[in-house]
Amino acid sequence: MSDIALTQSEADALIALEKHYNGANAANDNALKLPDLGGKLLIPLLCTNKRESFSLDVTRSRIDLLKETKQLRGRQVILLVRLDVGGAPHRNPDDEEIPSPHLHIYRERYADKWAIAVPKDRFTNLTDSWQTLLDFMTFCNITKIPEFEKGLFS
Repeated sequence: MSDIALTQSEADALIALEKHYNGANAANDNALKLPDLGGKLLIPLLCTNKRESFSLDVTRSRIDLLKETKQLRGRQVILLVRLDVGGAPHRNPDDEEIPSPHLHIYRERYADKWAIAVPKDRFTNLTDSWQTLLDFMTFCNITKIPEFEKGLFS
């Protein structure tokens, strides 16, 4: 977690900003390879006015085939949104346990320490890694996405 704090309205505004992939990959030869087991992919993003940069991180567990994390970071280090699938339950600061899968959304004074149940109306099929990535990008307002090369486990 970063020592940089945001107000809730700042965090909400960053999440709501329209974000675009910030890299060259117009041809399929340059498609980004989704990570296989134990892999990680960091995807640079910019908002439309290019004043804020973000990173979409996709991580796969080395051992557990179903465990993966997708997260949106702003200002290089601030975790704004994180989706944990296939991992352990999360215990919130109020001692409530949230089962996996769960979604962390930045909360003022707590950063990413709170989780909620994944909204079923926003994530259509959490057993499909590819669909979950598309839903996560929509949730984070990533409107111009890169070309992806799917791996064996994506």
